Formats: sequence, structure tokens, C-alpha cells
Amino acid sequence: MKIAIIGTGNLGCSIAKGLINANAITSLYLTKRNLDSIKEFEGYQNVILTTDNKTAVQNSDILIFAVQPSHLEAILDDIKGLLTDKHVLISTITGFSVSKIESIVGKNQYVIRAMPNTAIAVGKSMTCICCNEKGNERIKIAEAIFNRLGTSIVIPENQMQAATVVCASGIAFWMRLMRATTQAAIQLGFDAHEAQKLAMYTSEGAANLLITTGNHPEQEIDKVTTPKGCTIEGLNEMEHKGLSSSLIQGMVASFNKINSIKTDQL
Repeated sequence: MKIAIIGTGNLGCSIAKGLINANAITSLYLTKRNLDSIKEFEGYQNVILTTDNKTAVQNSDILIFAVQPSHLEAILDDIKGLLTDKHVLISTITGFSVSKIESIVGKNQYVIRAMPNTAIAVGKSMTCICCNEKGNERIKIAEAIFNRLGTSIVIPENQMQAATVVCASGIAFWMRLMRATTQAAIQLGFDAHEAQKLAMYTSEGAANLLITTGNHPEQEIDKVTTPKGCTIEGLNEMEHKGLSSSLIQGMVASFNKINSIKTDQL
């Protein structure tokens, strides 16, 4: 696939690493105003670094936009004259609707929105995808790309804001939970390196249990909680202190913030 990432910041770099590691490219153009920050990609075969978005567009079929929301409209205005019926536009921009993209490039373009997370760099992203009516003809291409970089799911566009909280912001939420687990392990006597390893691989194991078995979390919790045992003692203390409610309230706060960003862009 001939792919361009327009705006190779943190997320763009993660996508690039995932594509390279998955051997998913025929060519990969990476654009950024300051190329010094993406020099790590120099030397990779068929990877081209450029400050010129137009060059990247002209030499690519799939355009992945990973810029700041405030920059996307100007970039689309700048390159829309170069778009052909071969181009598939994939936007990863929070709060930038399909209809707004269509209003700039037209309804005859394949427009897809994707919300990956930074785990895409290691092939473990949970990516949510939606598209315009024309984009339905190319949605399988987007699924194929993101399934090579983790797991994808096609959802209605009206769920994309919530998906951003659960999947993209969710990486930060889970990192904070693992940090707290690490801190507790240190307090219980492990050194920092051991503590983080225990936290990382225990959380990975928990996720893989649900992925593999399809069980509800409570089914797996029941397997490790015994009457008057230490696990249920710890769980109940966490709930008394508001673990679940704090996480839910935090995610709702993030969702409300995304909606306010979207409102400001209208």
C-alpha cells in the first residue's frame, strides 16, 4: 500500500512504527513541518520524510491525517485540488466530523474516520472506524490496515466521541492504574523494576483472559475471590474508596470535554 501520514506527531509516529513493523507499506510518506523530530525514520526502506504535504498526496493512495484539529481544515484546503478517485482519506482527528471533511473535499471522496490509540506502535491498538456513504466502498481497506496493527471495529459516527474516551484516552487511564499498582508493589517490598514488571504482565494476563474466554470480568474475579479472603478484602476496600465510580466519572468528564471541543469547532 502507498500510504502517507500527514502530520507525524506522537500518534502519527506510532502509526508509522506499526505500519513499518507489520510490513504493510509499498511506500510511506511522513510529513511534518520540522523533520528533525522524526529523524528516527531515516534509513527505512521506502519511507520518505518531507515537509511537503502535496508531494506526499501525489505519491500516495491512502492519506492518514494525524494533525492538530485546528490545522486540518487548512491542510485539506491546500491539497483538495490534488485528490483523485484513487485517494482514501483517513482522519484520526478528534471531533472533526465526516460532514465537515466532506464540506471541504466533497462528498465524492472516500472519507473515513479512525480512532486508534498509541498502542498501534506495537500492533495492539483498539481502533474504531466510521465513514461517509462513499467511504463504505473502501471501509475494508481501513479495516485491513488497522487489523494488522491491532483490532478494529466499525461503529456509527455518533459513537466516535465515546470511543475516543474508551480507547484513545483509555491508554492513559490504564497506564495510571498500572502506575498505582507499581507504587503499591514497591510499598509491599518489590524494587521499582520488579514492581512495574508485575503490574504490566498481570494486567496483560487479565486482558488476555477476557479476550480468550469471552467471559465477563466478574466471572474471572469470582475465580480468585474466596470467602473472607485477601482478594475480596482488597476489592471491597477499593470500592469503598471509589475506584469504579472515580474511573467512570473520569471517563464521563473526558467525554464532556471532547464534546466541548467539538462544539467550539462548529
